[in-house]
Amino acid sequence: MLVWRSIASNALTLFIVLLIGAAMAVTMAQNMWRAPGPLAEALCLSVPRGATMQSVSDELAERGAVDRPALLRVGADYTDKADQLKAGNFLIPPRSSMESIVDLVTRGGASTCGSDINLRIGVADADIRVRELDPGTGEFADVLEVALGADLPAELSRLIEQGFARTRVTVAEGVTSWQIADSLRKAPFLSGSIDGVPDEGWLAPGSYDVPIGSDRARLLTRMREAQERILAEAWRARMDGLPLADAYEALILASIIEKETAVAEERPWVSSVFVNRLNQGMRLQTDPTVIYGLTNGEGVLGRGLRRSELTRATPYNTYVIPALPPTPIANPGRAAIQAALNPAETDFLFFVADGTGGHVFAETLAEHNINVQRWRRIEQQNQ
Repeated sequence: MLVWRSIASNALTLFIVLLIGAAMAVTMAQNMWRAPGPLAEALCLSVPRGATMQSVSDELAERGAVDRPALLRVGADYTDKADQLKAGNFLIPPRSSMESIVDLVTRGGASTCGSDINLRIGVADADIRVRELDPGTGEFADVLEVALGADLPAELSRLIEQGFARTRVTVAEGVTSWQIADSLRKAPFLSGSIDGVPDEGWLAPGSYDVPIGSDRARLLTRMREAQERILAEAWRARMDGLPLADAYEALILASIIEKETAVAEERPWVSSVFVNRLNQGMRLQTDPTVIYGLTNGEGVLGRGLRRSELTRATPYNTYVIPALPPTPIANPGRAAIQAALNPAETDFLFFVADGTGGHVFAETLAEHNINVQRWRRIEQQNQ
């Protein structure tokens, strides 16, 4: 009897020891799961489609991000994340725990590192620029740049086919709706068709994140909705007494301001010239509207205006018509819209280029003629 009691007692003791050991093992595993990892510098982990937690954990071990890949797999399985692996590029910060790494690669969303593909639509041309993030510095380095419509380099085709690079469309202020639509049709990482040309002026310039395969028409809708919000907000905060019948006329004026100057601090002054002219019943006499009447917004003119073109009567020739043109002549940015609705309070009626990229302003025609002569001398010297 005593022997059986001794055996039972020893067995119970052993069981308790095993339980304690198991509890300690679980506690140690949890601590290692949550503890800072061995990674010394940030790295960009690329997870291709079809990857498994096994392959990902092995790569992390090879690159020094984890020292117990088996424990990472056990932890992922225990937290029900083993089958939630997402394809993409993931920035793994230094000293990341296994818990945080598994969270990063199963959470999904936009890639946080790797390649950045940016379709840039400018006034004169459009191109695609590819940059690569350096995980150590957090800075992007240019990889390649290709004109839109040219043959795609194999590297760019591979990135697009891979499917999880960050892709963006960046539209400069003053680009026309035809230029935007034409560029989007040629964008190799977008899908869907575009019917016609969107209304001029109603597409907000800016940078738009668009996942690979995004619909072109939907992106145009986003641009339209953004411009509508910007215009409505600026119209509510407009200056009193403006010679503008409605917000649409403000959009027309803003597009002219956008095309006349790229100098931010000049926009309110340029706006004041046009507002003063409208208040006095003067013609706006602005070249960009004449150019739009000739090109219909389809690219740049590429030459100077002829005298016959300045005297020809068209709906957009503000040397002839005594008012605003019938539509915007480009897509203005927020700053130009705000300048149109909140011009500087000046007596200026004229401006001309000053040779530095900006303009010089005048209240009288005599003063303006002096400024014009000075500009013509600068042009001759440059030639």
